[in-house]
This record gives sequence, C-alpha cells and structure tokens, in this order.
Amino acid sequence: MLITGSIIVRILQGLLIRKWWLNKPANQYPMQNGQIQVWLNLLEWWLWKNYQYVLAFHFAIQEINKDPQLLPNLTLGFQLYNSVTSDQFTLRSTLHWLTGNIYFIPNFTCQTQGKMVAIIAGTMSAFSAEIGTMLELYKTPQITYGPFDPMLSERDKFPSLYQMATSDSSLARGMLSLLLHFGWIWVVIFVSNDMKGEKFLWDIQTEMVKEGVCWANIIKLPDTKSRYEKTEMSFLARLRISSANVHILYGDVRSLYTMEFLSKYYLTLGKVWIMAAKWEIVVHETDHMLHSFHGGFSFSHHKGEIPGLNHFVKTVDPSHYPEDFFLSQLWLHAFHCLPPGSLCGTIGVCPPNASFEFFPGCIDMLTISDSSYFIYNAVYAVAHALHKMLSEQIEKGSPGDATQPRIFPWQTPQSLCGQRCGPGFRKMPQEGRAVCCYICVICPERDISNHTDAEQCIPCADHEYPNMERNRCLPKLVTFLAFEDDLGTALASVALSFSVLTAAVLWVFVKHRDTPIVKANNRTLSYILLITLLLCFLCSLLFLGRPNTATCLLQQIAFGLVFTVAVSTVLAKTITVILAFKVTKPGRTIRRLLVSGASNFIIPICSLIQVALCVIWLGISPPFIELDAHSEPDHIILMCNKGSVTAFYCVLGYLGSLALASFTVAFLARNLPDTFNEAKFLTFSMLVFCSVWVTFLPVYHSTNGKVMVAVEIFSILASSAGLLGCIFLPKCYIILIKPDKNSLKALKNQRSSRGS
Repeated sequence: MLITGSIIVRILQGLLIRKWWLNKPANQYPMQNGQIQVWLNLLEWWLWKNYQYVLAFHFAIQEINKDPQLLPNLTLGFQLYNSVTSDQFTLRSTLHWLTGNIYFIPNFTCQTQGKMVAIIAGTMSAFSAEIGTMLELYKTPQITYGPFDPMLSERDKFPSLYQMATSDSSLARGMLSLLLHFGWIWVVIFVSNDMKGEKFLWDIQTEMVKEGVCWANIIKLPDTKSRYEKTEMSFLARLRISSANVHILYGDVRSLYTMEFLSKYYLTLGKVWIMAAKWEIVVHETDHMLHSFHGGFSFSHHKGEIPGLNHFVKTVDPSHYPEDFFLSQLWLHAFHCLPPGSLCGTIGVCPPNASFEFFPGCIDMLTISDSSYFIYNAVYAVAHALHKMLSEQIEKGSPGDATQPRIFPWQTPQSLCGQRCGPGFRKMPQEGRAVCCYICVICPERDISNHTDAEQCIPCADHEYPNMERNRCLPKLVTFLAFEDDLGTALASVALSFSVLTAAVLWVFVKHRDTPIVKANNRTLSYILLITLLLCFLCSLLFLGRPNTATCLLQQIAFGLVFTVAVSTVLAKTITVILAFKVTKPGRTIRRLLVSGASNFIIPICSLIQVALCVIWLGISPPFIELDAHSEPDHIILMCNKGSVTAFYCVLGYLGSLALASFTVAFLARNLPDTFNEAKFLTFSMLVFCSVWVTFLPVYHSTNGKVMVAVEIFSILASSAGLLGCIFLPKCYIILIKPDKNSLKALKNQRSSRGS
C-alpha cells in the first residue's frame, strides 16, 4: 500500500535565489559584495533547514511500518517532490505524480490504481490551493501541514483537503493582551499582501480600536523582494526614526524573504517584534536575523515532543538512504565529504561521527519546527484512517478481501453519535439527547438538501423539481395534453370515430328523408341536431395539442354554443311532439303554432342568450394561456385558464337549465301514444346528458393538470354520444334493419290494431 507524501522541500530554492541575486547590478541595493555573499550563504542554509520535514516524514513512515498493531501485513511507501517555490514546478510535480511518467499527459496514469491514498503537502496555502483543484478531479485527499488558512476550509471548493494546523482566530486577541500587559499602545503592523493578511489586519485593528491601542503605520509586504522599488525602500528606511518601538509581524512564508532582507538593512535595533510561530521558526535560526530583531515574542499553537525523532536525526546519513539525492547534497554542502562507499571518488570520505548533530551553528536540525510536528501527525492520521477502513472492510467483506483490499481515496473514518445525514436528508434533533445525536429525515416531496448534515431542506423553485435522491433541483419539462400522448391519442380517436358515425347517421337520414319515421319527428330539427352533434365531437379536439391564444378562446366558447344549439334542438323536438299530440280540431291556436313551425324559434332564441353570456365572458375576463407548475412534480403543464370562473359556470349553468327543461318536457310527454313517438328517447337522452354533467362537476374539481382537461373532453364526448345513441340509433335500426316497419301500411296497421 503506497501513501504519497508530496512534501514541499524547498531545498533547491537557495540556488535559484543565488542566481537571481548575482544577476542584479552591484549598486541596486546598499550592500557590499562581501555582505551579499554572507547573506546568500545564510539564506542557503536556511533553505536547507526545510529538509527537517523530510526527516520527520521518514521517521513517521519507519515507525508505522515497524508497528505490528498498526496496518499489519502492509507496508507504507512514499514519493517526495520539490516545488522549488515556483508555480511551474508545482504544476510539473503534480502532473508527474498523477501520470507517473516524464511526459505529462492529462487524465493518463501508468501507476497502479488504488494504491495512491493521500498527499501531504504545503508550507504555503497557495501551493495547496493550486494543486487542490487538480486533485479534486481524482478525489484524492490532501493533508496540508502549513499554517492554517480559512480559504482552504471552504468545503465547496476543497472538499478533500484537511489542515493539520489549527485556526489563528485567537491570535489577534492574544497579541493585544500582550500589548496591554506592557502598556504598548503605539505600534507598527507588518502584514502580507494577501487575503490572510487582510483578515488578520481586520481582526487586530478591531481589537485595537476596542482597547484604545493605535498604529503608527501599516506595511503591506509583497511576496518577493523584486517588487520593492526605491520609493518603497525609502519609506521603510524612515521607520528608523519612528517613535513606535513595537512591531507586529504577520504573513505567509513568501513574505519572509522581504522581511529577512529588511531586518538587516532597513530596520533599526532596539525594536520589539511580536510575530506568529511560523515566522519565529525561521527567525530564530539565522544569527543575523536574531541580531536585527533584537528581541521579540512569538505566538505558537501547542505542540508536543516526538519521541525518538531526535535520536533518529542524529543517526541519519546518506548511506541509510542512498536513493535520496537531496540528503547527499546536504551532506556534501555541510561537511564537503561523503560517507564511505559513495561513487564520487574525488571527494573525501566523511569521518564516522559526521551527523546532523555536528552541523554548522546557522542551521539546527535537532530543534523540531511546527511544520515537522504537523507532518509527523499527518502521516499518522493517514495511517490510522487507512487502518480503520481496512478493518471495517474485513469485517463487512469476505476473507479474500483482506489480501487485496480496495480503498477509495476519499474515504476517512468517522467518530459520530449517529450516521451523517447525506444530501437529500436533514438533521432532526432527538428530545433528551445531545445535539450531536440526531436522526436523519428525508426531505419533503418538493424540497432538497445538497450538502451533508443540512439543518433544513430548501424548496426548489416553481420551475424546478427534486430528483429522486432529493439532492438537486432539475428543470421541469413543459408539457400539455398532446395528440401524441396515449391519453390524447385515445380521446382523439374516440372523437373522430363518433364524428364519422354522426356523419353516417346524417347521411342515412338524408337518404331516407321521405320515409315516415324521418318525417314524423321534424326532419329539419333532426338534421340540425345531427350537424350540431358532429360539431360537438369535433370541438373536443380543440382541447388537445399545444395551447395557444386562439384555441384557449375557442375551447369554451365553441363548447358552450354548440351544446346550447344541441340541447335547444332537443327541446324544440320535444315541444313539437307535444304540439302534434295536442292538435285535435282544425283552427285551434296549437295547430297554427305547429303548422307555422313556432317551435323552431326556440333554437335561435336560446342560442342568442348563450351568445350574450359568451360575449360578456370575453369582455370581462377571457381565457388565457397558463403555466401550471404545481399539478405535476416534474412537469410544467401548459394549459388554458378559463379566465372568469363565474362566467364559465354561468355558461355551464345556462346549458344545464336548458337540459333540465328539455328533460322535464320530454318526461311529461313520454306516454303520449303514437307509432313514432320519440318522447321516451328524448327523455332518456336528457337523463344521460344531465347525469354526465352532474358527475363532471365534482370530478373536474378533484383533478388538476392534464387530467382536468381530459375529464372535460370525456364529458363532452360522453354527453354527445348519449344524445346520438338515445335519439338516433333506434331510428337507424328501423330504417336499416327493419324497413318493413318504416311504411304507411305498417303505420295504418298499427293504428287500426290500437283503435280496435
């Protein structure tokens, strides 16, 4: 099992800075050549100090591999990469690790999958942030040992990044307490020119204002010395005569280059410095900086001793790690020799007692820095997490899983009172238990939660709906009752079938217009009723398909008018039957009404009333297109809003009144004797018609969306089919199947038998 430790060992940086410095003009900075050389030597030693990170890493790996209780039967391996404080080298090292090849091919790797578990990285937050974006593509966890940075704690940007250092949230208050203790109320503040520096500056200024402490100057430090021009140098030089004798120093490691330079040549002696531990680590290790800073205080987080590390460092030499190129270079740089057995024959052999214990005084490998302590803990954190995951896998899996464990990089053990609430769930506290002991409740139907341990679910917008996992809102699809839908196709087929059937009945009646059964019941009214029923069937098609302004206006208007004509025609036919049976003597008024066709005026009169209602409807609040986002969870239904609900029910109520009147008249005339008396058929047809629309009202109001439209179409088709079947099918049966009954002779025989 291989744990990748991308330790940021900035060993080669000293050589790069030497080259940069020697290329500068001799008169650019007020330093003599001898001073430059001394400064470069000291700076180079300071950079070699970072090799202590490698030693702490080596030591932790070695301890874990020797421990029989931690990761038994597994050996941890590692790889080391150097960033050289360069964005280019950082990217190259990351790509080299990901691809495992000298050719950097994105999204390609020749390394064994599943063995690279984690990356331990970064004295600087900028480095961890830079590689973090790329590592997130592979869900590779990164553990950073550098100073705490709030930016790296943003879980939406870096969900797989963990910081070993604790937050600096109390640093400003601690520094202010020190100022107040000594009565220092006049200070200069140095901060790095980045977000961390701005955050610290805001915190310290807020605390200083509360306690009446003032600042003489605020200096923003760039990350390299090359950004300091002569004007800036002159300004910093004026700090020599500043009356503020206390300086607060805060920033990242790159800003240290500037301060380390200025501390010697532009800052006066006798100043008291207050700084964070990450500065003190470097400051206390260079004699000239100790002299320049003269006296200071550093704030540090708690750190413990690492048992055995001191002895390990004393015994390390290149012969123990021949594959470590940097260790050999450091040894050669310090002692100008190599251990016995080295390949370089022109270089002297080191004495047996050569070790880090006898390194030059300007670099101390035996004093453990914060970063080394964090690296040691980071390696152990990864090892314990890996051990926990393997143990759980063995418990849950088959015995064969222990020999070939498959560990996913994004898995870390958890210590919880209960299971975490994943996306799609929310936390619900349990009465009488600790706040951490909650249960997980799935989000309601229209809500989601898109992060772990959500306190509340959030509703999706009206135009969105939750996915099945309820962790993401998806855009709703716009839909309507289309002809292509199964329900739409079925309704359209029924409407067209009844339209064809009505047209066929009309053709039969026209062809047999001179027969007694057609003439007996006012064939003109029969033609009008058949044509109107044909339009009733066809108007149902207006409710299908994508709604638009024209169809929304025509749907209800056409429905109201054609059904008014149909029902008023039935009423006229019923009145005609009654008038025919009431005529007993010539010259009576009823006879004149029958002969003049007065019953035919019922149709235009009733229709004009409905037309007036429809005109008022269109004038007050006409139907319009509406988006229904609530009827269906995953669709937005495009449908026609009726506009004025009152007008709609007035039209429907008027139609119901006509139907009730027709039913009443037909019911009273049902027992009138005659051969072709259709009063019974008219009664039954109106009974079917009224039953359909009385049932329609509660069903219509209990549905929504496309089903509501389908209910109205079904009611139109059912009531129209009831009129067609009850009134005309019995007559078609006689005309087509029993033509012998459709004659004057049969009519006379029936009357004579009834008279006898």
